[in-house]
Amino acid sequence: MACLQIENLSFSYPNTQEKALESVNLEIEEGEFVLICGVSGCGKSTLLRHIKHEITPHGSKTGTVYYGGVDIKKLDQKISASEIGFVRQNPETQLVTNTVWHELAFGLENLGLSTSEIRRKVAEMASFFGIDGWFRKSVDELSGGQKQILNLASVMAMQPKILILDEPTAQLDPIAAQDFLATLAKINRELAITILLTEHRLEEVFLMADRIVVMEKGKVASFTTPEQTAKLLVNSNQIQTMFKELPSAIRIYSEIRLGNDCPLSVREGRKWLAEYMIPVERVFDGHVNDQVNARVQKQKPVIAAEEIWFRYSKEGNDILRGFSLNVYSGEILCVLGGNGTGKTTMLGVISGLLKQYRGKVVISGKKIEAFQAKELYRNNLALLPQNPKALFVSDTVLGDLEEAATIFRMEKAVLRVEIDRVAKELGITKFFTRHPYDLSGGEQQKVALAKLLLLKPKILLLDEPTKGLDAESKEGLGKILKKLCSQDMAIVIVTHDIEFAAEYADQCAMMFDGDIVSEGKAKEFFAGNNFYTTAANRIARGIFPKAVTCEDVIALCKISV
Repeated sequence: MACLQIENLSFSYPNTQEKALESVNLEIEEGEFVLICGVSGCGKSTLLRHIKHEITPHGSKTGTVYYGGVDIKKLDQKISASEIGFVRQNPETQLVTNTVWHELAFGLENLGLSTSEIRRKVAEMASFFGIDGWFRKSVDELSGGQKQILNLASVMAMQPKILILDEPTAQLDPIAAQDFLATLAKINRELAITILLTEHRLEEVFLMADRIVVMEKGKVASFTTPEQTAKLLVNSNQIQTMFKELPSAIRIYSEIRLGNDCPLSVREGRKWLAEYMIPVERVFDGHVNDQVNARVQKQKPVIAAEEIWFRYSKEGNDILRGFSLNVYSGEILCVLGGNGTGKTTMLGVISGLLKQYRGKVVISGKKIEAFQAKELYRNNLALLPQNPKALFVSDTVLGDLEEAATIFRMEKAVLRVEIDRVAKELGITKFFTRHPYDLSGGEQQKVALAKLLLLKPKILLLDEPTKGLDAESKEGLGKILKKLCSQDMAIVIVTHDIEFAAEYADQCAMMFDGDIVSEGKAKEFFAGNNFYTTAANRIARGIFPKAVTCEDVIALCKISV
């Protein structure tokens, strides 16, 4: 029985001719796990927001969404609030109270349940999700993974029949993301709750789904099983933009085509490689050697952090504990680590937004305290925060870009040429008349980065820059960053995106307990890890042990065959 029906749904945002959704027709069965995927801007998030009437975006709409046979616009507010649960990409935006226990109870209080019912349901959810150990903590003390689990538990406490999740693992480290997705599978399997999920991390979730919706330019390109979706994307020329989104095993197989069955998971990929390939020990350094040699020749780092200690309050715990780091011009350094290990705090300290209580930060040979007013940020250092909305001050994308560029007091003609150049590189020209808040998470990331690049910094600090980006957009971003490095820019990236770091970083560092515990060349760094490594490396381990990216494995397969 269909619990959700979408009939001829079309939608366009204000001031745009292009349709964000076009003639979407879907029928979701009760208890199904449905994955919705596609490139950034294909309409995934817009579609999900139309299923939850309270957060439907403003714009021009035709078509109807039915829940249980009822138009969601006519749905009773209490039913909509309790039976259709929604978990957003950014866990911070959904937390409304100060403590964990109150967050679990908040929705139930608003439904008007009795105190005994609330206590029973809260206790049940806390036990189911393993929240017992941090039940009475302040939400400010939680890691990103814990906040997202809390959001999910708070929604589940209201016993929804449909659970909608929009890129829920975007800000989680790889281990926390796996745990979160495993919890979703458990909810679907044990409680038979219908799940609709958008996600760019397809390695773990691809096989969890009963059916997969592939979207392209606002339309449904396919809606079928994971096996049939893989076959369609590997063999069809119609949806090529989605190919790089696919799990590594599928991408590797599509280039080699040995055997009749395409592997879909890491386990199946390992089995396939072992059957058809001869082990090869070759190391892939690629572009890294040149960058490392250049790094060694540098006399002084452009960022030198020495023995940094930081806490947010005098009574609080230390977040950074003797942290030290050197960064050089012409280098991309990726800093990885679990949620709550101090990565974002580290960026705050070396950007001057946070003040350490011990240690020193030197930027381009000058102590950070010696910079006057806005001198540190003018044509010098720029920071892209985790939430790109923090940079938006105008009601149009073009207005925001003009606001950034006017700092240099350029003539209007020169200013527009510079804006057009950066916008074209990042593929955001078509968004000029849109409100930044109407864009998808990935599109907002690109607009925020464009705004920073207009400031022409020598040091670029990026906090989760690939969050919400599809594989093609990540590749474009990687190429831009490599080009900036060739112009002697120093780039520090805090990221959970291991595949991106393996492909584009010169150096990688692991942060744990407020300090850097290891650092090395990207390929060597990932080849020795169990969890903080790529899916391609996990597939190839024991056969091509030094291979880290899909391209590495494919190249070795062609040698081995």
